[in-house]
Amino acid sequence: MNLFQKWMNISLVLRIFIGLVIGAILGLLVPQMTWISIFGDVFVGALKGIAPILVFVLVTSSIANAKGGSADRFKTVIFLYMLSTLIAAFVAVCMNFTFRVKVPLTGIENAAEDLTPPGSLFEVLKNLCMSFVANPIDAIASANYIAILFWAVIVGLALKKANDTTKTFFRDLADALSVAVRWIINCAPFGIMGLVFNAVSTSGLAIFKNYGQLVALLVCTMLLTSLGINALIVAIVLKRNPYPLMWYCIKRSALTAFFTRSSAANIPVNMELCKDLGLDEDMYSVSIPLGSTINMDGAAVTITTLTLVACWTTGVNVTFPMAILLSIVATLSACGTSGVAGGSLLLVPLGCSMFGIPTDIAMQMVGIGFIISVIQDSVETALNSSGDAIFTATAEFYSWKKEGREIPTTFGKKETA
Repeated sequence: MNLFQKWMNISLVLRIFIGLVIGAILGLLVPQMTWISIFGDVFVGALKGIAPILVFVLVTSSIANAKGGSADRFKTVIFLYMLSTLIAAFVAVCMNFTFRVKVPLTGIENAAEDLTPPGSLFEVLKNLCMSFVANPIDAIASANYIAILFWAVIVGLALKKANDTTKTFFRDLADALSVAVRWIINCAPFGIMGLVFNAVSTSGLAIFKNYGQLVALLVCTMLLTSLGINALIVAIVLKRNPYPLMWYCIKRSALTAFFTRSSAANIPVNMELCKDLGLDEDMYSVSIPLGSTINMDGAAVTITTLTLVACWTTGVNVTFPMAILLSIVATLSACGTSGVAGGSLLLVPLGCSMFGIPTDIAMQMVGIGFIISVIQDSVETALNSSGDAIFTATAEFYSWKKEGREIPTTFGKKETA
């Protein structure tokens, strides 16, 4: 018990780092011990399992018990989500015109043969709209967060006239689920160990051999978006140094998102982060799951980059205005990306169709995307998920500023595991 207590007294981030190092060492030394990866599978499975129920109950409880006054903050956070995604796609266009990467497009035709990409932007938007009215039970079972949010809002509004006992029940249930999430998150070091072991033992550094330039282009574009563009947006909105908040959110959110490779699975982590920041639960219980659906900077970068790489490789002439149009389409398409590993890749053929690139070539690009996804999708999810927390906090602090309340200048000093 003393050893366990000492372990729990170490900060969660340091414990995760220890798990990361151990997983990498084991992946290099004993890759045949595949049972170690079970820790990662169980951790991600637990997060994915509790997240839909947590979101439904939290949103329902928040709306049923809300006192009002959050409308302006929701407008701000949705604007920040969409603005950052559009700018991320534009940055990807500029990077691809500056560094024109070409890749071999032979030998991987079967990598994505079982996938069915959407046929048009209309189909993407139609599917997005139809997701709202999906069966609520099926939505929770399949982690359809669009429908979960829709029905949670409907039920929450209906419960506003319920008696106090009913509202208290939902509030207590939300608190209980939050405690359960905290227990799961404390298992993150072991989960990260399993995930890192699996990545190192199966892929190692081999992906850099054939597709290193493409990986470097994607990662640099996403880092520029995160540490440059998003930081600039936060600085303009709050008129202060954005990096204390940025680093805190990246440390707490991006690290787990990098290894889980799922914005949906990282929802509980972000909610715990927002709670530690002292944000309003009525706000973040809705904005965080919403962000896992529409705040898709990394997805917009991936769709834009892989489409333009396909154009350069096949010799298609793309003008800058046409590429800007692609960035707008990528932004809208990214909002329909599922919050699961590899979700953005299926929208690459949509971008390719704008330039007349054949489906078989587009699907080869999707195959390449899956080959490099151990890096690409990890960085993409880290960018997307940490952005959810960053912009939720920015919107809340902006409302504090207008109310004359003091905005924190340092974060994490009182962080507990």
